[in-house]
Amino acid sequence: MRKTLIGLSLLLLAASNLKASDSLSTAVDSTALDSISLQFIDEINAYFKFKDSLDNALNFELGSIQLGDDLATLNVPANFMYLGKSQSMQVLTDVWGNPPDQSVLGMMIPKNTSVLDDSTYAIIISYSEEGYVDDEDAEDLDYDELMETMQEDAQESNSIRIQQGYPSIEVIGWAAAPYYDSENKKLHWAKELSFDHDSAHTLNYNVRILGRRGYLELNFISDLQMLDQIKSEMPEILPAVNFNEGNRYSDFNPDMDKVAAYGIGGLIAGKVLAKAGLFVLLAKFWKIIAVGAVALFAGIRKFMGGKKNEPVNTIDKSEEA
Repeated sequence: MRKTLIGLSLLLLAASNLKASDSLSTAVDSTALDSISLQFIDEINAYFKFKDSLDNALNFELGSIQLGDDLATLNVPANFMYLGKSQSMQVLTDVWGNPPDQSVLGMMIPKNTSVLDDSTYAIIISYSEEGYVDDEDAEDLDYDELMETMQEDAQESNSIRIQQGYPSIEVIGWAAAPYYDSENKKLHWAKELSFDHDSAHTLNYNVRILGRRGYLELNFISDLQMLDQIKSEMPEILPAVNFNEGNRYSDFNPDMDKVAAYGIGGLIAGKVLAKAGLFVLLAKFWKIIAVGAVALFAGIRKFMGGKKNEPVNTIDKSEEA
């Protein structure tokens, strides 16, 4: 939000300076400039009104959260707050402009921040039941080859993204090379992305937690400048999410359970993006501008109501289906 407001303020200042310029005063309609200035002020006010309405409507939680149908447990880290499945999906689709994704279980953001802030990051938690991912190839991966595959896949998906009204994606390279914790079955890496050839690149930090029938996904969406902070907080975040008994990697039964069609390499390279609902990566969420905020505010009231309190402490609170 801060970048948005700075940009609007600079435009407003430029309009004011232009009006005050003697050399241009005869060439510029001062009435038109007054109208532009008032429009910016109205848009900034509308943005704040929309933000306050949204912040007050979101019901964040703390403590121990049950994800899915007794699938996994999230112990919300001390510096974070959790938003449940229903409202997370509303934020993703209606506020951030992503396509609906039924695999989403919830999301976390740092405490004392907003889903409209551009100086923070969000962690989207979802689950993919793709089968048991064999990790035998984890030690033999060629990360350069994986990166080339991801870049090619992103290019191939762009025509479909654009047809559906979403920005193109370019995978710039690794922001953090893949690392696999074979003991805890947790894999993480980070990509540097560019949306619509924007010079301000986006960080997409990925965590995959392997389970009996699939994997939990923690997708971090942020500006690249947040990389160091995210890295510093990973020791707190990684242990916070684990499969429940019966769904763990060690619970795999080869006589009953499906095996995924790919290993660790395919998981990193994003082969699952070939699925119709998964080829669209999460968009850079703070790209909301004040222009159109009035419409956003009107729309947000249709699906969010009530007053939000401070984040609620919960103990083993079951997530809504």
